[in-house]
Amino acid sequence: MSVLLVLGIGFYAVEIEPKSLSVTRIDIANKYVQKSFDGIEIVQFSDTHLGPDYTVDQLQSLVDRMNLMNPDMVVFTGDLMDHYTQYGSNNRELAQKVLAKIEAPLGKYAVYGNHDRGGGGSRVYKRYMEEAGFIVLVNEVHSIISATGERMNIAGLDDFLLGKPQIQSTLQSLRPQDFNLLLVHEPDVVDRFMDYPVDLQLSGHSHGGQVRVPFLKPLITTSLANKYMEGLHSLQGKSRPLMLYVNRGIGTTRLPIRLFEKPELTVIRLLKG
Repeated sequence: MSVLLVLGIGFYAVEIEPKSLSVTRIDIANKYVQKSFDGIEIVQFSDTHLGPDYTVDQLQSLVDRMNLMNPDMVVFTGDLMDHYTQYGSNNRELAQKVLAKIEAPLGKYAVYGNHDRGGGGSRVYKRYMEEAGFIVLVNEVHSIISATGERMNIAGLDDFLLGKPQIQSTLQSLRPQDFNLLLVHEPDVVDRFMDYPVDLQLSGHSHGGQVRVPFLKPLITTSLANKYMEGLHSLQGKSRPLMLYVNRGIGTTRLPIRLFEKPELTVIRLLKG
């Protein structure tokens, strides 16, 4: 009986859960959300790790699912391909065409992950994503200004493991009277942003540990994703609360398995608090 149980769990972890998808919906109520942006929905996806264990066909299904949600904005928080140079030019071209199909009237935004900086992708990832319609934020801030002049800001920092993030020069330009969204691949760096008027940080990188046995620590952990592994966290910055959401990601790395850590899309609704 125990052998059958182990085999069943193994089959589920390899063949079922990695191909499933969980949608997490959260509301973020914040007094800095202006009337023009009250009720907008942001879809976050992360860590697709395109490669042998996550195909272009699977990416197409994911994009179809996102488009059915009719998001106002889509953000990608890094690690598109598991290894850029090993993925092959034909696959890269097909994946780019799929990413270009994502629809979001307020824009599509992306940042670098460590796998985007490594594996030969560092010099081409930004152009690749821009050609798919994304605004790639590398230590910069993009502002969305409504017809009535109200504003929200989206900041993006370079990858903290293999990139060159510039915290002060990027975040010091954030206006305290605006709602400020920060995209950064690694979640644990949130503690470095407490002096800045960041309202919500969206990150990935952790995969939630990929394998989580009840009452035990996650099987697969990684640098800068040990303190904040998944889900919503409320912190207190110097001048305002800072919310962090850590997305479990879509694909896998190192081992092509997931157990009790389903692939995840996050839908964040902003509300004027």
